[in-house]
Amino acid sequence: MPVLTNIFKKDTLQKLIGKLLLLFVFLVSQQICASAQRVLEVDSSTEQHIFSFADIQWIKEQGKELSITEVSSAAYNKLFRPSLKSTPVNKDLGTAYWYRIKVRANQKVDKNFLLEFFDQTIDSITAYVPNENNGFNRLNLGDSHHFSSRFVHHKNFEIPITLPVGKDQTYYFRIKSSQPADVIIVLRSVNWFIEYALNEYFTFGVFYGMILVFSFYNLIMYIYLRQIQYLFYVGYNMSIGLYEMCVDGIAYQYLWPNSPAWNQTAYAVAICSMSVFAMLFTLKLLHVKTKAPSLYKLLNALIAVRILTFFCMYFWKQEWFTYRFIESIPLTAAFFTGIWIYKKGYRPARYFVIGYSFLFAGFLLKFLIMLGLSWLNFSVISYYSLTICFILEMVFLSLAIGDKVRLFKRKKDKAQQAMIKQMRDNEKLKDAINRKLEKKVELRTREVTEQAEIIEQQNKRLLESNNLLKEQANEISRINALLEQDNKELKVGIESVTRARIMSADVDFTEFSKIYPDKDSCFKFLAELKWGEGYHCKKCNTSKYIEGHTPYSRRCNSCGYEESVLIDTIFQNSRIPINKLFYLVFLIYSSKGRISSHKLAQVLEIRQNTCWTYSAKIKKMMNDRKNELKKAGEQGWSKLVLE
Repeated sequence: MPVLTNIFKKDTLQKLIGKLLLLFVFLVSQQICASAQRVLEVDSSTEQHIFSFADIQWIKEQGKELSITEVSSAAYNKLFRPSLKSTPVNKDLGTAYWYRIKVRANQKVDKNFLLEFFDQTIDSITAYVPNENNGFNRLNLGDSHHFSSRFVHHKNFEIPITLPVGKDQTYYFRIKSSQPADVIIVLRSVNWFIEYALNEYFTFGVFYGMILVFSFYNLIMYIYLRQIQYLFYVGYNMSIGLYEMCVDGIAYQYLWPNSPAWNQTAYAVAICSMSVFAMLFTLKLLHVKTKAPSLYKLLNALIAVRILTFFCMYFWKQEWFTYRFIESIPLTAAFFTGIWIYKKGYRPARYFVIGYSFLFAGFLLKFLIMLGLSWLNFSVISYYSLTICFILEMVFLSLAIGDKVRLFKRKKDKAQQAMIKQMRDNEKLKDAINRKLEKKVELRTREVTEQAEIIEQQNKRLLESNNLLKEQANEISRINALLEQDNKELKVGIESVTRARIMSADVDFTEFSKIYPDKDSCFKFLAELKWGEGYHCKKCNTSKYIEGHTPYSRRCNSCGYEESVLIDTIFQNSRIPINKLFYLVFLIYSSKGRISSHKLAQVLEIRQNTCWTYSAKIKKMMNDRKNELKKAGEQGWSKLVLE
């Protein structure tokens, strides 16, 4: 301001105009210099260069999709602006950004170079590489394409380039992603890339190997101790490993290289399970249910909300998965719970708090970088800060578990010592009681000895009485055996007389039922009638059989054919009780066929038509077997059963 005042005081209008023109020229030249893109000069000593600030220029697509012809034209050349950050970021999700860099080889370079994009989560990169015909070769990269389509099978995106001597090579990149993309472009020689990649993959192997070792150790502890906290810790470690593999691009390279759609959401599944397992592990490790019931309810509510939030995002708004800062909520809750439990005097919580302090610091650093504090992203250490914090957290959480086991062992030792002391006191008490009991037993033994002598005399008298009773019992047994034999003979005689009387006289159904009282007795009679002279299978004529599924049926051992006891009898397929059918046959036979179907229906309480049908059939059989029935005797009616 003083300078301008001095100008107005001392200079004429002409000099003032001249100075203003000089000032305008100076500002324009400064603007031109500021907007001019810096060209990376490469020679044989160049191994690696990270593009930043003036190395990278960009424009944003507005409306329609631009072609490489339009972007590389003079009209659009003026629209490119230099990056104001060391690492440009696509913040407008779903919108395409164009970036360009310039490289020139000042001398013939005897090396092969690669352009590398360091962010593995970029969905789509369309690279336009200059060719010999002053045109561009197009390459499609990004994690929305199958991994096998990459020119170099590496977790990062690699573009091979050639550098003609003394000619500026302008490379254009169209980048579009559904989540914030860090446009980190690095020029590397192939030799440097191989060395760097080997070291990087070795580091990854160590990191994921540590996760597997921690997980396997805690899985063994769970199998041995059956404490669910170890299983939750295994789930937490495996979730961390899966999340890091998704972020590093290792998972896409080795686990699902042909599933780009799943690769877009796999990290969200991993980070959700990581939060859930972290809170479950906190609940069990720190005994939150008994030591802080209010925090126990809060953590359970957060678990339910986190799972519900994940499913809502997955099925409704998957682009919300990019808001990873929500994981700070369960992280903060678990961290606060550890601090609270530690203040309550639970010592294993100290390592838990230290471990979560590192993790909280790592999340805070990433969150601040995401908010725009790019100066915090100063090196590889800050880029992998969260991974380093995960390792430190796993170490301290393992120490917390070990501290809890030591505390448990200390309590167990104290309990064992108290138990041993109690056992000693019990032993002394037992000895005192035993001495008292021995005196009482000795006194009681004398009394028992005296009583034993008296009992012995009584036993001698009882033994004599028992011998006499034994002789009497033997005599009674002999008499009972004779009486039983007489009863059997009498019973057989009575049955024979009854059968003879029934078969030779008119009897009612009640009397007839004494011989065949039920279905089982009828089936037994039919079985003896059919197979009394031996069994032979109707299918294969085998004589060996076993019992069938129905009563008294027989099943062939050879072919498995099962024959019912009713097959080939006049009772086959009848629904009338079989003992009534027996009586029906008996009545027709004993009346020599003269009994009417009406009389049979009245006696048997069966329909007259049914009685008429059976009567006609039996009378025909009686007529056909007239000669055989004359010699049959009282069992002649049974000759009419078999067809």
